[in-house]
This record gives sequence, structure tokens and C-alpha cells, in this order.
Amino acid sequence: MTSAIRTRARETPDAIALTDDHGSRNWAEVADDLARIAGALLATAPGAGDRVSVLGENVLATLETHAAALTVGVATVATSRQLRTNELADQYADAGVVAAVSGRSGLDAVRAAAGAVGVKTIVVHGMSAPGPDAIAWSDWLASAPPVPPDAGLRPPHPLLVYTSGTTGRARGAEVKWTLDVPGTADEYVAAITAESAFPPGAHLVVGPLQHNAPLTSLRHLLGGQPVVVLGKFDPEAVLRLIAAHRVTSTVFVPTHMQRLLALPEEVRDGYDLSSLQLVSQTGSACPADVKLAMIEWFGPVFVESYGGSESGTLCRIDSKEWLAHRGSVGRARPPYEVVVLDENHQPLPAGQVGVLGFQAPEGRGPRYHADPEKTAKAYLAPGVFTLGDVGYVDDEGYVYITDRIADMVVSGGVNLYPAESERVLATHPGVAAVAVIGVPHPDLGEALLALVVPAGDAPDPAELEEFARARLAPYKVPRAYEFRSELVLNAMGKLDKKAMRAPYWGGDRTITG
Repeated sequence: MTSAIRTRARETPDAIALTDDHGSRNWAEVADDLARIAGALLATAPGAGDRVSVLGENVLATLETHAAALTVGVATVATSRQLRTNELADQYADAGVVAAVSGRSGLDAVRAAAGAVGVKTIVVHGMSAPGPDAIAWSDWLASAPPVPPDAGLRPPHPLLVYTSGTTGRARGAEVKWTLDVPGTADEYVAAITAESAFPPGAHLVVGPLQHNAPLTSLRHLLGGQPVVVLGKFDPEAVLRLIAAHRVTSTVFVPTHMQRLLALPEEVRDGYDLSSLQLVSQTGSACPADVKLAMIEWFGPVFVESYGGSESGTLCRIDSKEWLAHRGSVGRARPPYEVVVLDENHQPLPAGQVGVLGFQAPEGRGPRYHADPEKTAKAYLAPGVFTLGDVGYVDDEGYVYITDRIADMVVSGGVNLYPAESERVLATHPGVAAVAVIGVPHPDLGEALLALVVPAGDAPDPAELEEFARARLAPYKVPRAYEFRSELVLNAMGKLDKKAMRAPYWGGDRTITG
């Protein structure tokens, strides 16, 4: 555990540290939990290259496992709770997973994936008797040896998260919570808690604990501040928890904001939100009218961040700045510098649209786990990388995103690469060719649409959906299917996704925001 948690456990042992839909833990209990979990993790994953998969369920065990692992240099992988067996097995093999922590809901897929790649240990919380091939959470902790005194001197291991990929396979990236990773686990935890952007007080988690933004709550907890975890997003529940726990900070994506604004006025007015000091907005571009309405309701507490798990935050803008520069994602944050490049990778002046690139000092740009090819493709020039967006910079240095070069769809704040969906649908016997594109969606911003050239008679869309759902996490399954006699190709004979998207957007811009 950290010195901050030790202090809370000693001075305010009965104060609430963690809360989820099932109950709460005080600081004394959390301190004991973390010590036991750290001991169990060191015994389960003793090797420097061993990783433990933690299924991203919104429960206290998820946060406690990641937190304990960080303090003793055990590597964890934040794994999506919605992945199918084949997707889990692929990530387990790629990451070198030796153990998995799961709840009841994900256990079947975890069991099958673990069996497929030889993962020996499955720990299950929320069940007293998970079966002969798994160990109950309480038994795992009860059997944990003491944590060695020098455990904090082990090398640090930042969290590994997986993103979809242009090749149809997910790729791992270390979460960049600090630009300079120190030499020991103790030093790393000290660095990431010192840089925490959240104010003191309760932090509310409303997104899935498999993504970088919700997982920033770990830094808050390790810094000795309370965290409240909402199991599944419900807009009125968000308001209720803010009022009940006097929440000072949270993280929203635009879909959360739209759903909050859709609540009846009498519901919105029924909760005291005055404790809120900071709402971090991330995930995807937010329509200007939605953001303005939220600022008018919650006050000027919104801070928008632009970046990625693999890069950290590249730009940031607060409410006051945004009102003066509507549509901007802010200025580049040191040590990064923004550059806009033309098709020949030459710099463009202020106001001209091109590929957004970021100059990074040596060793601080993106790096994908076990994938040097994907890492190399992220760079436009030595030391200059891109997240695949198009835009411009104004005379004051504010960055505006206008489009996307990467074949990526941002749906409900989640990055989706259509190649994954296309790879699966292409194996259906009734599909001769397929292109998956992003189209407007009133709630999610963008949604996946599959354009299918049938092999003979067109298959039933419901059959295609069932086929995809058996092989893909639900959020990767297209929401609709349309049939075509052919797909649009460019001069190089490749799918012209922008041309196929254009009719659905009604203009040159083919992304939301």
C-alpha cells in the first residue's frame, strides 16, 4: 500500500474509502485488502514478464487488484468484460498472461480462453464456490503469503490496455500516466499519484473499468482519496451518487453528457451537484451544443483532454478557454509540440488543415506491445507521431480536429477499428465482400454500419448479427447491415471508406463532433 493509504488507515480507519453497487470498504479494510492482494499477486505472478488479466467489471475487486499490483511491480492487463473467448485468448497469448481475475459474469469466457492458451490460475470474486478449475477471491487472499519488505523496489509495470487495430487484431499499449517511468514500483506510484489531476474528495467512476479514463481513479485511490464506482451507467444514478457522496470529480464521455441532458428537468433539478469541482471530458469529440448545455447546468467545471492510452494527454482545455475557442481540444501540453503536416509530411502554417502530428522527446512517443510495425506506423517522421486525426492550429496555438485519417470509429467514447468486424463478417459463407463504416448516431455519436456484397442471395441481417455476436464483443458488432452490388474502391483498388461514409453525413466532414 502507499503512505497515503497507511495514513488514512491509521488516522481515519472507519471513513469510507471505496464504494460500489454492492457495498463499501473503509480505509482500514482497504489497507488490509491491498496487503493481502499484493502478497497473492506476487505468489501468482512471480516472474518479471508475468501478467495478470483483470476483467474490467465495475466492482471494488477490479480497482483493488490493479492498485495492489502497481505497488509491488506486478503487471496487470485491463481486459474488456465484453470480449468473446477467441478475443480473450488472443490477448492472453499476446500479453503473456499467467492468471486471470474475473467476476461471475465473465467467468465462462475466461475459463474457455484460459484453457485455450494454458493460463493456470483463475481467481473469481463474487462467488464462494467457482468450481474446480478456479479459486474463490476469499480463498486466494486467505492463502496469500506476506509481502516481502523490498517488494516496492521491484521494477514498475504500468497497466497494459488493449486497443482495436487496423489489421483486425487488438494491440496492447502501456498506460502513460507519467512521461518518465522511475526505476522502482514505489517511485512509480509516487509519481502517478503526485500528478493526479483530480481534486481531493470522492471521485465517481461511471465508465467501464477497462478503459484508461475510468482507470485514472486508481491514482486517486492510491493517493488516499475515496472512490465511488457505479456498476452500470444510469444518468439519474450519477446525479444521486454525486449528491450522496459529495463527489468532487468524475469523467464523462459525450454520450454520458447527452443522456444526462435527456433527463426530465424536474429530475435534473432534484439533486445538489454543488460539490463538483472537476469533470474530465474525454473519449470523443463533443457536439458544441451539448457541451455548452452541460457547462450551463454543472458550471465551468469541465476540462477536456485529447490524447490516447498510448500517448497520454496531448492537449487540454478548460471551460473558460473552450467558451472563447469553441470546438477546440486545447493547446498542446509540454513536453509535446503540435505540428500540422501536408500529404508530403511538410509543416503547414496556422489555419491550414492537415494531419495532426505531435513532436515527442526521445522515448516518450507511443509504443505498442510486441508490435514494432504498428509502432512504426504511428510516426510521420522521426520523433513525430499521430493519433490519426486531421485538423488545424489557430494563431494562438489552439488545436481543432476536423476529420480522421485512421480507419477508426469512435462510438460512445470507445475507439473501434472496422477491420475487426470486417475480418469476422468476411468469413460468413453468405458474404462476398464487406466494408464497415461509421455513420451518425444520435446517442453514441457514431455507430458501425456494415455494407455487404452478398455471395448469391442476400443473407438475413439477423443471421449476420448473430454470427458476429458469437465472435466479437457486443460493442464491435455493427448496428445495421445494408446490401450492395459492389463496394466503392479508390484509384489504388482499395476500399474508399470516406466516399462510402459521405452520403450518411451530408458533407465533407465524416466524423461526429
